[in-house]
Amino acid sequence: MRRGAAAEREGDEMAYEPEEQPDELEGGVSRRAMLGAGLAGGLAVGAGGLDPALAAKGKGARGTTVERTLLKGAKGKNGYRKIVVGPGEPHVVRHDLMKRTRRPGPARRRGLIAMGQLTDMHLLDAQSPARVEFLDRLDDPGSPYAVALPFQGAYRAQDMLTTHVAEATVRALRRVGRGPVTGLPFAFTVTTGDNVDNTQYNELRWQIDLLDGKRIRPDSGDLTKYEGVADQTVYDVNYWHPDGPPPGQPADLRMSRYGFPRVPGLLDACRRPFGTRGLGMPWVSVFGNHDGLVQGNVPGNPVINQIATGSTKIIDLPPGVNVGELAGQLVTNDPQGLATLFGGPSRQVTADPNRRPLSRAETIAEYFKSSGRPHGHGYTAWNLATSNAYYAFGKGRIRGISLDTVNPHGGAEGSIDEAQFAWLAEQLKKGSRHYLDERGHAVRGGKHDRLFVIFSHHTVGTMTNADGPGRVLGPAVRDLLLRFPNVVLWVNGHTHRNTVTPHARRKSSKVPGGFWEVNTAAHVDWPQQARTVEIVDNRNGTLSIFGTIVDHAGPTSYGKHPKSPLELASLSRELGANDWQERDKGDPGQDGRRGRVEDRNVELLVPAPFSLSR
Repeated sequence: MRRGAAAEREGDEMAYEPEEQPDELEGGVSRRAMLGAGLAGGLAVGAGGLDPALAAKGKGARGTTVERTLLKGAKGKNGYRKIVVGPGEPHVVRHDLMKRTRRPGPARRRGLIAMGQLTDMHLLDAQSPARVEFLDRLDDPGSPYAVALPFQGAYRAQDMLTTHVAEATVRALRRVGRGPVTGLPFAFTVTTGDNVDNTQYNELRWQIDLLDGKRIRPDSGDLTKYEGVADQTVYDVNYWHPDGPPPGQPADLRMSRYGFPRVPGLLDACRRPFGTRGLGMPWVSVFGNHDGLVQGNVPGNPVINQIATGSTKIIDLPPGVNVGELAGQLVTNDPQGLATLFGGPSRQVTADPNRRPLSRAETIAEYFKSSGRPHGHGYTAWNLATSNAYYAFGKGRIRGISLDTVNPHGGAEGSIDEAQFAWLAEQLKKGSRHYLDERGHAVRGGKHDRLFVIFSHHTVGTMTNADGPGRVLGPAVRDLLLRFPNVVLWVNGHTHRNTVTPHARRKSSKVPGGFWEVNTAAHVDWPQQARTVEIVDNRNGTLSIFGTIVDHAGPTSYGKHPKSPLELASLSRELGANDWQERDKGDPGQDGRRGRVEDRNVELLVPAPFSLSR
């Protein structure tokens, strides 16, 4: 990298120095305790170059979308599409952050790390009284209230199948096993938020136990029957009913208007206990808005807690409600809005205390009740003591920073507070021997250089939530990161879409490059994909960041009577591909949330901020 004159007087490159481990790491956790938990080794630099056989023959692509893709097929009855197999997609090389350079051969390049990313699993209790599925129809095609309410995604036909998709995704990552390009074993997997859908205790236990490899039962309330909008107890044509309509009733709109199938027996199959494989590697968790806010929007309160654990499920808005006024009340967290929302007609369901919403502190504490590694899954004793959900982790030359971008005042979009912003700046300074001040001048930092990877739920573009005092928005965080050339990558979720965005430093800084933002689609919505991320030292003054998309392990077709987790995950993917609210949105060439080809399998070039060759 190029530096300012003051830095250039010290030599042509920032010298490598052996790492000295401090006695105390972030959060007041001792070095010995961190090493014992297994987290300190999670970001250690890999040992060795790229496997030439993998690079030359594409063996590492097995199980990824480099080998094959899954696409929406031709339109059938009422526009309904099946899933078909498409050709694989090679990595698209992107030079947005630097001039084109000749890349060295595989034998010369050195893999530094490989990791997996899960995001927006939205493991949800589809039978919970705290769900407000009836609001989702206000975003249906032709609705005058589309996008007016903060509850888009309050209902999906595949809601009861989220645990099965998560299991199929875990199996797919395990099947891939190594970085598709480097051949390095995955150091860890990160879940970048919205791990659950409604902050509920039972949802969080499903997530933790599933990733740990324990047996789970994705059911609640009365364990002998399904009690939710998909059953026939209170038949509503606005919801998909897999068993079909009751005698004498018309088919629901999802079947009659959009061609959705009948799947008899699904409401029993989706609730059965099943064994899980577990990730089989260290995993760390990032806090998302659905992990901290009811339905991802509203702070918890006693009224919502009582409804969630109670036996009364609201099924519609009160007659004559002013939807526009309600929208304004919900956005501003006006108590009258909640009173209206939960004051409509209802049905009786079976109460369940395990549906209780959790606070941020309670959620953090639950991650310590896990058999998986590392202990706390990124969170430390400091997080337990302060209820802050941000932390730093890793050993060696690569450092991970997990941000908490959830605004506790409410709202789906993100931001951070000033204390976290200051903490982030301090972390970057300690791991940067040189960085840029606010005027763009090179200044000295810490004793050692670290390569920083940032993890969060929200993207730069969705950190727009200024509610409450002292909130720091996306552009300010981006500008801070651009002052530190050691930051090369920011991995996140939230948008439910595959996108890759370059963030370049200003030319006036005299330091080329910037960092890449890699955003991955959700597991709850089409295309239900994960991503692998690998960082490679090209040994020519550049780094390559490889992102590779992975489809979950569910088969292309779910068959006639899906029962196994993989068959049920396959059905979920097909239903997600036919979401009636997404059919006509966006550029058809992008296939909706799959993004553009240059947002999927990619090789992202960036200048190496310091020498990693020794």
